[in-house]
Amino acid sequence: VYQVFESVAKKYDVMNDSMTLGIHRVWKDILVHKMNPSPGTLLLDVAGGTGDIAFRFINYVRSVREQQLQRKLKHHQNLSWQEIFENYQEDKFNSLGDSQVVVCDINREMLKVGKQKAQHLGYSEGLSWVLGNAEELPFGDDKFDVYTIAFGIRNVTRIDLALQEAYRVLKPGGRFLCLEFSHVSNPLLSRLYDLYSFQVIPVLGEVIAGDWKSYQYLVESIRQFPPQEELKAMIEDAGFFKVDYENLNFGIVAIHSGFKL
Repeated sequence: VYQVFESVAKKYDVMNDSMTLGIHRVWKDILVHKMNPSPGTLLLDVAGGTGDIAFRFINYVRSVREQQLQRKLKHHQNLSWQEIFENYQEDKFNSLGDSQVVVCDINREMLKVGKQKAQHLGYSEGLSWVLGNAEELPFGDDKFDVYTIAFGIRNVTRIDLALQEAYRVLKPGGRFLCLEFSHVSNPLLSRLYDLYSFQVIPVLGEVIAGDWKSYQYLVESIRQFPPQEELKAMIEDAGFFKVDYENLNFGIVAIHSGFKL
């Protein structure tokens, strides 16, 4: 698995767009909106080396902070221009309201790509990068408000261990969110999806990334991944409460959610 992602790291974004026709961006937007983070949220994004969830999290929190600032200024109509300016400057320099996102990935190449993207897009505040294994996270207990893993958990050798680690590092009241390819329930759509997955995706991998085998593996890993109800049961077994899932695009992907109480 490590070799696969080391091989595809540089073309990962291009291939994601090609394989999903860009819809993966919408799925990731939905995940962050479901999270609904507020200023001060501490997020751990596991297997998030490309930074896609981290950047969306930062944008979302900045937007919430901006709305809070506008509401605050509206309620203080009698402030002088100087006071408004000072208030705005103070809030602008703390645009995340002490929110932090820690991106943890087992693959150096993926982290390298993510850091380059962050630099290029101008993300630095509230963002850190850590090399680490989902099955043995390098963090203390009860540390994070939210744990996310997007298109990463199916590549973990021991999903049960990864879920236990997610539970361990979350604070009581913390939330687990997993976005992953899942199982299509409609038989006709499922057949079409299989045809596309096994006949088209490896060809795209060869044409775009020069790597047939890695994308053949990615397709096979999706098919071997537990279906929605089975994954839900595994998340509950790890200790999470109020576990549910939302199917997107007829179950091509699903977002699983649970809370540590």
